[in-house]
Amino acid sequence: MEKRGRGGRMPPSQAPQQPPATPRKERRPSMFEKEAYAQILRERLRESIHDVQYVEPPFDDSIADIGKEWKSALAKLKFANSYRMEPLKKFQAHSVETKVQQILEESLKDVKYDDKVFSHLSLELADRILSAVKEFGYHRYKFIIKVLFIQKTGQAINIASRWLWDTAWDSWVAAKHETETYVALALVFALYCE
Repeated sequence: MEKRGRGGRMPPSQAPQQPPATPRKERRPSMFEKEAYAQILRERLRESIHDVQYVEPPFDDSIADIGKEWKSALAKLKFANSYRMEPLKKFQAHSVETKVQQILEESLKDVKYDDKVFSHLSLELADRILSAVKEFGYHRYKFIIKVLFIQKTGQAINIASRWLWDTAWDSWVAAKHETETYVALALVFALYCE
């Protein structure tokens, strides 16, 4: 049992030690106040901006070492949030259609139908059309190019495509080149990726 002094109080030397007072943290501003909300947004945007760098693959190392280096290099990259839900420049179907039509007419001016030649020619045309469409500079659009060659033998044909479609930003273009022996059809689908 402890002995207490007069009046039931402990002497100051035996009093239990209280922890030192910690400084209070500054209160966060409320997001419902106009100025405070603007400050919160500025802080969040400042934290979300990072530099994005391109890392070239090391070509002189062994294949086993390349995987390790790429994993470590990619782990360090941080991408900035853009919060952009709409394109900087909307896809202009008319200008792309005239360019694709021009490419078809130039490439197929004096070409006769040959199924062996057209299998390679369709790939080359798709690559040329894709590079021409990319020159327009549509940011964040992904393009799907279909080039079809159809021999004229008196038949009818239906061509159909299905996509998940955003009617506000996605679009498509069709260009046709027709001769006596075949029909060339080029389809360009422009899909906006947020």
